[in-house]
Amino acid sequence: MKKVFLVLLCLAALDLPTNAQDPVVTNPSGPKPTRRAVTADQVNGLYRYRDSEIRILALGQHKLKVQFNLEWMTSGGYPNLGEAMGEATIEGNVATFIPGDTTKCKITMTFLTNRMEVNQEGTDVDCGFGHNVMARGTYRRIKGGRPRFIPVQK
Repeated sequence: MKKVFLVLLCLAALDLPTNAQDPVVTNPSGPKPTRRAVTADQVNGLYRYRDSEIRILALGQHKLKVQFNLEWMTSGGYPNLGEAMGEATIEGNVATFIPGDTTKCKITMTFLTNRMEVNQEGTDVDCGFGHNVMARGTYRRIKGGRPRFIPVQK
């Protein structure tokens, strides 16, 4: 009886590594995840990541007014700044913003519950920001409602 149990245990142990290494087959043509629509109350407000802030106001017709006030601290303790303001388009819970008249920069904002995931395609220079200043990060909504926009210096 003990020998049978040991043999079965050894066979089961030998079979585990092969099962763990079986390839996972995915269906690339399967259904894509849907983007859930968000309301103005869910996106309006002031968002912060470290010393950087983004202000967002829903305008309707799939448009948002956005203002980026970004900051990156140098090793000498001096900030490099990046600012941008304009309109973003929103589809579901994902907004896309292209700063100014740039062609190589695209900032994507994905709205989640009281936070926003921001990704940036393009370099700091492509987006018109200061040296090493990037928009990417997870921003927490620290204040809801209509944000107070800061006048951009020319």
